[in-house]
Amino acid sequence: MSNKLRSHGKNMVVWVLLAMLVLGLGGFGMANFSGRISTIGSVGETDVSVNDYARALRQEMNAAAAQIGRPLTLAEAQSLGLDRQVQGQMFGQAAVTEAARVIGLSAGDAELHRQITAARAFQGLDGKFDRETYRLTLRQEGFTEAEFESKLRADIARSILQGAVAGGLRAPEATTNAYAAYITETRDIAYAELAEADLTTAVAEPGEDQLRAFHSEHADQFTRPETREISYVWLTPDMLMDKVQLDEDALRTAYDSRRDDFVQPEKRLVEKLVYPTLEEAQAAKARYDAGQASFADLAAERGLTLEDIDLGEPSKDELGEAGDAVFALTEPGVAGPIETDLGPALYAMNAIIPAQETSFEDARAELSSEAAADRARRMIGDMTTDLEDRLAGGATLEQMAEETDMQLGHISMAPDTDADIAGYEAFREAAQKVTAEDFPELGNLDDGGVFALRLDGVTPAALIPFEEVRDQVATAWRAAELTRLKTERAAEIAAAVESGASLGAQGVLLTSVAKLPRGGYLEGQPRALIDTAFTTEPGKVGVVTEGERVLVVTVEAVHAADPASDDVAQVREMAQTQISQSIANDLLDFYARATEAEAGMTIDPTAINAVQAQMQ
Repeated sequence: MSNKLRSHGKNMVVWVLLAMLVLGLGGFGMANFSGRISTIGSVGETDVSVNDYARALRQEMNAAAAQIGRPLTLAEAQSLGLDRQVQGQMFGQAAVTEAARVIGLSAGDAELHRQITAARAFQGLDGKFDRETYRLTLRQEGFTEAEFESKLRADIARSILQGAVAGGLRAPEATTNAYAAYITETRDIAYAELAEADLTTAVAEPGEDQLRAFHSEHADQFTRPETREISYVWLTPDMLMDKVQLDEDALRTAYDSRRDDFVQPEKRLVEKLVYPTLEEAQAAKARYDAGQASFADLAAERGLTLEDIDLGEPSKDELGEAGDAVFALTEPGVAGPIETDLGPALYAMNAIIPAQETSFEDARAELSSEAAADRARRMIGDMTTDLEDRLAGGATLEQMAEETDMQLGHISMAPDTDADIAGYEAFREAAQKVTAEDFPELGNLDDGGVFALRLDGVTPAALIPFEEVRDQVATAWRAAELTRLKTERAAEIAAAVESGASLGAQGVLLTSVAKLPRGGYLEGQPRALIDTAFTTEPGKVGVVTEGERVLVVTVEAVHAADPASDDVAQVREMAQTQISQSIANDLLDFYARATEAEAGMTIDPTAINAVQAQMQ
């Protein structure tokens, strides 16, 4: 298994709580298996549960979805190898957990209690550990307290063992110095983008045969996409707005139910920093008061960032015993130490948010709009059974439009169609899946609306006849020919410069840049230009082609950064950390593989397939 322990530094609190609570991952129930399948395999006596595997895979899929800006299907995740990557991580973690079990390494009750009570996911609005929140969270995610605490205890032991195996590793000094020198190097460059005026050969006029050949050879540029002819009926809340009637009592009730939104008490922007002892908290407060450390400095000393200790915008009541002290501050400052369930704490108050009250009359327009939309959604919900019964009874879409409030429409669906009803993801998915044999069924739209559709026909993708796109073909041919000639001219310039001529003598418009950093930015220029500048030796010419653009670049000088400068020291420190971590990861990978070989590893493909089948 490759990349087994890339997430080894995350403890169970981070892995489970962050994955499920922050990213919003739900528990993955395996009820379909009636308890018969509980693991996807094991290392020695340490099992890898189906639920843990499903959660981890869903977490990776959500992370990938965030990068590409849309949900990721399981098939796409498999094509990217995410399922194998997660399996490697899970079995790698299990291997280290098994090694900890074999040598008798375990976490004590005190550490277990500290980890649980310190987890923000289990704290109430007052910042204290809340047992009911703890129980509810675990129940919602499919854990009993005993199961979760057992997992957490094992994870703490695994972290201790990982620290013993790979802790304290340091990258070789020569490696970090070389990396820092490489990263901080700068170059003086000169570059030119070739224009048509820089060519020594004019672009010829194409013949008819050339254009027809280009049309055939570049068919993908001149092909109409497949379209699906779809008839549909739909009903949205907006369509029913003129039928919605609201009375004063309904609006008053809506206002009262949302009073917390319209009537908000005075609040504060607050951060909370907990210390092990009162003496440490008092010493930190003294340093802050003397101007020797900022609150961010105090947090950093405890291995935290301001994000980690941010309480948001609590009211006085929500701050509990700290409320009086924090709200006594009339300008930004620090209150405390104040005793809390987690220990003595300092509270930084960063801003005062005045109380706000929106009257019923001022909120009427907003309430009316929301209440009308809600009533319209309820009206559609009340109609759903009747609409489904009509479709099940054989009613056509045309009959549905005549006999109900649904509206009839037609759309030619291409892959990029997103106008009107095609703007709804549910409709696009249904339109792609429907076949000519399917009967219309009622589907739901994400705004509370409903729809049904029918496939009337499919127009296959087809090459557009040359006569219809002759002008477009001529334009595309000329652009391609111009790019070809620019590329040939760039090769001529490169040969001349490398034979001793200067780039400036080639009749092109030069732009010079001094001390361009590696990874720098040149406005309006392709990223490849900078990359090429740092892979081109002085005296040589680099050629960059991006689309229809062709550029040439030369390196005038190479500047090594001052090894004693602060910038280089910062890069060296970053390199030291990254390379050391990479070495530690590799060592943990080797350790996990050795444990797997010694303890024995079993994998259940049937269980893995079952988990993935439920995720589809």
